[in-house]
Amino acid sequence: MPEPQPGARPADGSTPGTPPDRDPAAADKPTSPPVPSDQPEPSTQPTAADQPEPSDQPEATATEDVPAPRWSGSASVPPPLPRRPAWGESAEPTPPQAVPVGLPEHQTPVDPWAGVDTGGWDLPSAELPPLPPTTPYPVPPATRQWSGPPAPPVGSHPVPPPVAPLPPVAPVSPPAVRPTMPSRPMSPPPPPPAPVRPPKQRRGGRPGTPPAAPPPGRQTPKGYVPARRRRRWPWLLLLTLACCCGCPAYYGFPISAQYPARAALPEQIEDLTLRQDNRSAETAKQLENEVRTEHLLAEETFAGIYSTTNGKRVTVFGGTGFRLTPEADAEAEISRLADRYALATAETVDTGVRGRHERCAVGRADGSDVVVCTSVDHGSIATGVFTRLSVTDSATLLNTLRIQIVQPERG
Repeated sequence: MPEPQPGARPADGSTPGTPPDRDPAAADKPTSPPVPSDQPEPSTQPTAADQPEPSDQPEATATEDVPAPRWSGSASVPPPLPRRPAWGESAEPTPPQAVPVGLPEHQTPVDPWAGVDTGGWDLPSAELPPLPPTTPYPVPPATRQWSGPPAPPVGSHPVPPPVAPLPPVAPVSPPAVRPTMPSRPMSPPPPPPAPVRPPKQRRGGRPGTPPAAPPPGRQTPKGYVPARRRRRWPWLLLLTLACCCGCPAYYGFPISAQYPARAALPEQIEDLTLRQDNRSAETAKQLENEVRTEHLLAEETFAGIYSTTNGKRVTVFGGTGFRLTPEADAEAEISRLADRYALATAETVDTGVRGRHERCAVGRADGSDVVVCTSVDHGSIATGVFTRLSVTDSATLLNTLRIQIVQPERG
């Protein structure tokens, strides 16, 4: 069936651009019959543009009769917009590459070694000079060839060498009997060395204590410097100095502060006045001689009688000199005066001075009550007999008299 020409109109007289009204049943049928298989491809048939236009048709008729596109039942697709070049892409169009004529599988292979002489590689070289002759190696000395079994052939599994037959054993004659020498007594083996025990770690050791020494026979690595053990002699030295100098200083300070001392009787002490009459002077002289007799190591002795306007009487006597045990001397002085003044039990009085000891006791003298107090330190001894005073007042007054009478000498 021939194809409709581009300029022809349909037989029903309708406009080519306007589709005719058809019933729905007819719309579902194909608009053109299928192309038989024996018809050539559309690309091989000549197109209308390739066919020559007839020269007898007028030019105006060709202009008026514009061929209308064949209705295919779908809208025309607009051409794509020009693509914007990507970032970094050249604005110039890439020229199309030449399309190979055929596939490489269909081309004839080329031999790269065609026309090359491959007969041998020992070609003469005229560019390089000949090498100088090499020095021959010295001939090694002749060695005796080894007469052992041949080496096994190298294979996948080595074959053990054949066992050579043993040579015949000659009969051995018994050795001649030689005179036996007396055997030397064997010394007992040395005792095994005592095991080296590691040093015991003290509890609560310092974190900086160096580790124990390495076992014997171990080599010290190169550059190893053992940690130096801290010496403890400064602490021992300080402890020794504290024991040797602290204790004597503690006990020697009172001695240096109280000895030596000198004694002198002032004429007035507060409300007490020294009596200068003959009877008082004779009594004081007698008391001073007794102190010298009882205390042979005394350096100076003193004795005096003081009185007040209201009739109070105070007798004081003693001496100066070094005393190593003042507490025992105070007890001995109270015991010596106990019979003369009929003293009761002695009481210990706190003086507040380290190295000074005081004892007081109540007694009777000339029919009246008296208080006898004695105070002894490392440099002096002072004893007082008080009338019409209590034990506390007597101890306080004796301390006042001692300060005024006995004066320690400062070095």
